[in-house]
Amino acid sequence: EEEEEEEVVIGWQEKLFSQFEVDLYRNEAACQSPLDHQYRQEILKLEDSGGRKNRRIFTYTDSDRYTNVEEHCQKMTTAAQEAPSFLVERMANVRRRRQDRRGMEGGILKSRIVTWEPSEEFVRNNHVINTPLQTMYIMADLGPYGKLGYKKYEHVLCTLKVDSNGVITVKPDFTGLKGPYRIETEGEKQELWKYTVDNVSSLAQPEEEEREQRVFKDLYGRHKEYLSSLVGTDFEMTVPGALRLFVNGEVVSAQGYEYDNLYVHFFVELPSTNWSSPAFQQLSGITQTCATKSLGMDKVAYFSYPFTFEASFLHEDESADALPEWPVLYCEVLSLDFWQ
Repeated sequence: EEEEEEEVVIGWQEKLFSQFEVDLYRNEAACQSPLDHQYRQEILKLEDSGGRKNRRIFTYTDSDRYTNVEEHCQKMTTAAQEAPSFLVERMANVRRRRQDRRGMEGGILKSRIVTWEPSEEFVRNNHVINTPLQTMYIMADLGPYGKLGYKKYEHVLCTLKVDSNGVITVKPDFTGLKGPYRIETEGEKQELWKYTVDNVSSLAQPEEEEREQRVFKDLYGRHKEYLSSLVGTDFEMTVPGALRLFVNGEVVSAQGYEYDNLYVHFFVELPSTNWSSPAFQQLSGITQTCATKSLGMDKVAYFSYPFTFEASFLHEDESADALPEWPVLYCEVLSLDFWQ
């Protein structure tokens, strides 16, 4: 009906009081937190200036202790005795709004760094990314005429969320061409309400958009320079068509030799054709001397001696017969007697 229509323009985190809140905060005994007292002052000021302009539409801002219950215990199926799955339980806590905003008093770390016996609730809340959200609810009091101010007639029209990355979520979406949303109330008589949600913010001017693009470009450019400064210019490019061979090895152990105090002498032989290694490269090595240790029937010497070498192969002849020969690693095991 015409006289039941209401239209309100609401800003982000703008507080509009419901009839219930007006009745509640008039009574000073009901005010407990500083926020309650602030609301009481605002309501008294409103009444002096001719009462609130909104009748049925009101808001809950991020500082209000209101959370839409449906958001947290949403059922996945219509089954009456549905048991929530592991995934549902985990997802219930993702991106939940920060309800507790108590600052750290005096900057002392109150919580222990390691929790030795975490509760299930603690694990559930801490094992998932939890981006802090600012939330705002646009509500409507759809009680019968003359009976405003009852909690049971409150309905959520629209939920707005902004996370710390600047992503805005509007649920349900702006109405657009789809026609109005409908709410059917169960009461003394069934009523049908229709409402639309429109974005009435002024759009950004072309100059502002250009300026924003320039800022982004500048930021990305600087970040790219920063990354290349971390990488540096010391990278060495392989000659085109060449094969670089890097070997990282370890002389682990030797066993089954008749004498004690073993050491290993090893060297790499490069084939004479097309293979080369850098001038500083040592292609041979010698391990430390190692006393053996009995392991069952065997005597084992544990060296754990790492070695590394590199070589490169330049393939000039493309014919099938000219396949490369590979470098060969030779080892000899020697023992140190008491004559050294």
